Order: sequence, then C-alpha cells, then structure tokens
Amino acid sequence: MDATAKIIARLAEELAVKAPQISATVELLDGGATVPFIARYRKEVTGGLDDTQLRNLEERLGYLRELEERRTTVLAAIDEQGKLSDSLAASIQAADTKQRLEDLYLPYRKKRRTKAQIAREAGLEPLADALLADPTLDPETEAAGYLRPAEGETPAIEDAKAALDGAKQILMERFAEDPELVGRLRERLWSEGELSSRVIAGKEQEGAKFSDYFEHDERLAKVPSHRALAMFRGRNEGVLALALRLPGEDEAPVHPAQVAIARHFEIRDEGRKADRWLAEVVRWTWRVKLYTHLETELMGRLRERAEGEAIDVFAANLKDLLLAAPAGPKATLAIDPGLRTGCKVAVVDATGQFLEQATIFPHAPRNQWDASLAELAKLVKKHGVELIAVGNGTASRETDRLAGDLLKAMKDPRLSKVMVSEAGASVYSASEYASRELPDLDVTIRGAVSIARRLQDPLAELVKIEPKSIGVGQYQHDVSQVQLSRSLEVVIEDCVNAVGVDLNTASSALLSRVAGLNPGLAENIVTQRNAKGAFRDRRDLLEVSRLGPKTFEQCAGFLRIMNGANPLDASAVHPEAYPLVERIAERSGRELSGLIGDSATLKALKPSEFADERFGVPTVSDIIAELDKPGRDPRPEFRAAQFREGVETLKDLEPGMVLEGTVTNVTHFGAFVDIGVHQDGLVHISALSDRFVEDPRTVVKAGDIVKVKVMNVDLQRSRIGLSMRMDDTPDSADGGDARQAPRRREGGGKGKGPRSQQGRGQAGKGGRDEAAPMGALGAALLKAKQGRS
Repeated sequence: MDATAKIIARLAEELAVKAPQISATVELLDGGATVPFIARYRKEVTGGLDDTQLRNLEERLGYLRELEERRTTVLAAIDEQGKLSDSLAASIQAADTKQRLEDLYLPYRKKRRTKAQIAREAGLEPLADALLADPTLDPETEAAGYLRPAEGETPAIEDAKAALDGAKQILMERFAEDPELVGRLRERLWSEGELSSRVIAGKEQEGAKFSDYFEHDERLAKVPSHRALAMFRGRNEGVLALALRLPGEDEAPVHPAQVAIARHFEIRDEGRKADRWLAEVVRWTWRVKLYTHLETELMGRLRERAEGEAIDVFAANLKDLLLAAPAGPKATLAIDPGLRTGCKVAVVDATGQFLEQATIFPHAPRNQWDASLAELAKLVKKHGVELIAVGNGTASRETDRLAGDLLKAMKDPRLSKVMVSEAGASVYSASEYASRELPDLDVTIRGAVSIARRLQDPLAELVKIEPKSIGVGQYQHDVSQVQLSRSLEVVIEDCVNAVGVDLNTASSALLSRVAGLNPGLAENIVTQRNAKGAFRDRRDLLEVSRLGPKTFEQCAGFLRIMNGANPLDASAVHPEAYPLVERIAERSGRELSGLIGDSATLKALKPSEFADERFGVPTVSDIIAELDKPGRDPRPEFRAAQFREGVETLKDLEPGMVLEGTVTNVTHFGAFVDIGVHQDGLVHISALSDRFVEDPRTVVKAGDIVKVKVMNVDLQRSRIGLSMRMDDTPDSADGGDARQAPRRREGGGKGKGPRSQQGRGQAGKGGRDEAAPMGALGAALLKAKQGRS
C-alpha cells in the first residue's frame, strides 16, 4: 500500500466514513477548494461531510502527510548506515505517530560524540555486553582486561574504574534509546504520574497570586487546561517549581521506573557479583538519561493539550460572538462614554455610513446634563435615529442613564438603547484600516463609529479587529500564537461564509474572509465597485482584476446581490446551479421570481425528481430550502439584556439579588456574566444547573441572556459569585463563595476536584485581565479591555 492509500485508509477509519469520500475530499482540497465551499456545494462528492468533519480531515491530512514524509527520511537514513533490518523496517512502517517514529529512529540518529560513543571507540562495548549477559562475572576482574593507553582522541583507560564507567555509559545509552521501554515508561508516567507544584523559597510574597499552587499535586493526565497554564505561568515567572512524580516513589526502596527498566532488561538482584553494578546502571539510566527527557516531553504534552483546550475555548466563544444577533440596518447613534474629555458621539445611517459627530459633557467635572440631552435629541431627530449604542467603558452606566432620560423625553416607541462592548474598538480606531475607512475622523470618533456599527452587525464590524484584541480567550497570551491565530482565522472564515456577505455594501475586511478571496482580491472588488458602481450580477465578478473562474467558483455562492438582475443572486444558490433552478421553475409552471418564497409549491417538490449526475438529492434539497427562504440569516433574533436601574457598581450589589445579564465568556470551569457593574461575575460550573454539568457550553454560550442570583460580593478583590439556580441561597454550599474564580487574579485552584478555583489571564492596561472574558455587545459583545476617559 503506497503512502497516499495508507493515509486515505487511516482517515476513513478515524472519521468513520468510507474511503472514497476521503479520497474525493482530498482531491478537492488539493485542487484549491475551500472547506466552506466543499461543505455547502460538494455534498455529493464528499458524501455529506460537514464543515467540522472537513476541518478535522484537513488537519489530520497535514499531520499524516508530514508523518509519511518523515517516515521516508528515517528509512533512508537508517538504510544508508546499513542497519535497516526487516523487523526494524516493519516497525517503522507500522509507527502511527511522530513520537513512535522518533523513538525508533533515536538509536540511529546522528548525534554529538557522546561518552558512550567514546567508550565504544575505546573498545569497551564487549565489557558492557559481557556483564549484562552474565552477572556472575566479577566487574573489577573483567574490567582489568580492557586497560589501554590514550590514542588520538580516545582517552586512556588507566584502571578498572574507568573501564566500568565507560561500560556503564554504553548500557545507559542503550537502555535509554530502547523504543519499547521508552514508550511504556512515557505512557505510564502520563497515566499514573502526578504534576507536583511547590513554591520556590523566598517567593511567597512576590508570587502570592499563585498561592493555590504553593503545595499542589494533581494527576498529570487529569490537570485541566486552566490549572496547567496557571502553573506553567508561575514557573515562567520564577515563583513555582514543577516536577513529575510517580505515586509512592518516595516510600519505595527502589523508584518504580527503575524497577520497570530492570524488568525490561531482565536485570535482577540475586546477589551475583555484577548485580550491584547493573543496578547502578539502571539507577543512572533513569536519573540521568530518562527522567529529565521524559519529564520535559510530558510537560510539553500537557502544555500542548492545555493550549489546545484554551484555544478551543477562545474559538468557541469567538464563534458565538461573531454569530451574535445583529440589531439590523437602522440609523444608530453611538456614545463612547468619558469623564474629563467628554462623551464622544457618532451617528451612522442604516448602512453604517458616518453622518455626524459631537462631544458632550454630561458628567463631572462639567455636569452639562441638560445640554447633553438637548444635543442628543437634536441628532436623533435630524437623522431619524432608532438605536442608541452606549459603550461599556468608563462612566458607561451613568451614560446609559443619560440615554434612558433621552428615551423618556422623546417618547418615541421606535427608539431604544443598548449597552455595547468597546472591546477592541480602540485597536480598530488606531489601525491602518480605520485610517483608510474614516480618514477625516479623530481616533476617538472612529471608536464611536465602530461601536455603532457593531450593534448593527457584529460580524461585519468585528472582522476588522484582530480577534485576540476582543478578549474572549482563556490564558490567550500563554498559548502558541501561531496556532491561536490559525484557529481563530478558521472560525472567522466559517462564520462569515455561514452568514453570507452583501457584495455591494461589505467592507474589504469582510470580503477578504469569503471563501476563495484574500485581502488583495477584496480590495480589487471594492475598487471596481467604487469605479463602476454596484454589482448587478454575480458574473460581473469575473471582470474584477485577478479574479478568475476558479476563484469565482469558490466565492460566488457566499456573495449576495440585493435587487440585482437575477433574483437568485440574493440567495445562497450557487450560479452553477441556476440551470437546475430554471428547470425546477419550468416544471412547476412558475416564473422564477414567483417560485422564490412560494412555500406551498416548494414543499410539494420531490428532490429526487430533479437530481441528475451533477446535482444529487442533498444539493437539490438545499436549493429548494434556500428558494423557500432565500438569503436567510442563521443568526438569532436580536435581544438585549435589561440591567437593573440603580445597580451600577459592585457596592450596589446585595446577596440574593436576581439580575439579568449577558454571558460574556464560557470557560471549562464556568461562565462569566456581565450584570452591568463594570465587573463580570462568575457562575461556577457547579451553579449553572440543577443537573450535573460536564461542559458549561452545553448550558450557556457567549451572548446568551440569563437570569442570575448574586451569591456573594468581595469588594476588596472585585469578585462576584453568581448562580443560575434560583433556589440557591447566598450561604448555600453550592453557591460556592470559596469556589468562585477570581476576576483579577492569576492563581489557580486548590485541590484536585472539578470545583477548584481557576486562574485567569494576565493583567493588562487599566488593571484589566487581558486573557479574561470582558463585557457584552448589547446581547452578545464583551466588556471593554480598557476604561477610556
């Protein structure tokens, strides 16, 4: 079986699908097709693989191809040395992970001149072999026959001790490079070993934030990602010392790993002359060769797993955030709150185009409340404003009260206010993209414009911001930034293509996320749109510079043209399927425009009657569903949390209060909820539901509006404990004041149980936790990373 066939077979087994599905999908990916395009428009080819399966396939395909490439290199390298036996070749061919392959290759890998190599050059390998094969031999007596003078780079063997030291080095290297032994020890340490954390003497005060880990032991394979990353951060900051230990190793007369090594090489202490020397070889093999190597490797595995889980949390929260409900195309007035420098006001029309700006000073020190109300009322009337977006930074609740007074004064039932996240707004306003998009505006006004637009359509606006600036991650600064960026890019691409993009209004930032497009092509589309006016037909895309037929195939179905020449251009029906739709309309005796949205006619159709060699039943079914509700938005209906009047700071909270709030971030240990007091509270996993919850995301997701009960408030540490179980009482054990995670701390949890407290990210500017969840976008966005005045 060649390498490609082996990969196809393995992927089919891992994904539990048929090999032809994998083969066809791999061919599409290799041909430049994107995952969104394949998932939606090539269901017949892939057998209906969804986007999650396709992403997994794409990732595993890359790994397995790298594995096969490395396997070829290893085989060639060993064969070149003349040491490739049939059994070794078979083992290498059977290696199913990179780790196993490297274990097999280790004895043959070129390395620096080791003590063992020097000993072999000195002719000491027969001595090592003899003592290992026959422990009845006397080591001192046997070693006496290997004395020799120095020769070239080979040092002299002057006495029996030097000879035995050389023989010991040879056996230590041999033992430490045995792939079967190393593999078994690795897995035993992973499954049974404990991660031991201790404070470094003298660092108690400096590292108080890690106090939960000053004396902490936990099964390595079970350490949750947040605790692992907290301990790794403590080690990196010089506060904690981490070690890998096997249970009972301190009490055992011989370390369990040494017992395993001795058993593997059939070394036993029977009182024979060489037994004690061989036991010493085993001891040194573990202490010098294997322990440090395996500890480093397994710590790396733990970090990799923890980073992967943290990245998954970030990606899941980002997806929920991007797919948050849009308030819709309504004229919007945004207020970016401030004190000394005033509140910045920006008005945008229903399409997000900037109309007018102002600065008002309703708060101290000027206290121009009535004048500010008059200015806002004038702007609302002038531009027909329907939405007021209040940024959730400094003075946000006071400014929200100002917006409330405005609504009472105007008595317009169409007018409503929403608290909106400023997270990332300052990053956008100072970006090169913002300077091109809003060149004549001050950065503070750009921020207000961004707040207004993200209320209208969070997805369209947030794609302009580096996702790591939005702050929905968990220890995002401690994970691989390359892997994090790659994962978040995938999330953004999937979200944008799931919703679709209006070709004639989308920014270049949004267009660049469409399947098949890139920033250059997106800019070319905008340039042509500005030069020639709105696109009237999807086929006009072929006139865009550098946008060829292949790119058109990938992107066309995700781009919408409203009120264009062809009504299908406003739907997710791909242009390649237009003839099929025309056939459906003709056979139904309807005009195309009349068929779209005619549920009764469409539901009566049988997809199998229209399927052919190119379009199977799955695609025909999708097309009929799309014709029924063309261009439907998969995002939920917009709704905003209603914060309680008079509850604006932590001091206003009282245990037992029931409040409405917005879930801003979901972690492995619970959910953070914005209740309008500038500080998110934690609903611990144990207080999310009356039933057992293994994964908080099965109960809530970012953007959800929930009712919570205040369980406890710690003003000194700015911590709020919440519960979604309304029958909990503030002093209930399940309310968990001791289990509530710190919002501004970095320490982790005591103990080993699932209810341990968890550390958050690192403190950023303004005292905020950059890796922690922050705030809300109306019903979905997050708290601002920095208070801005």
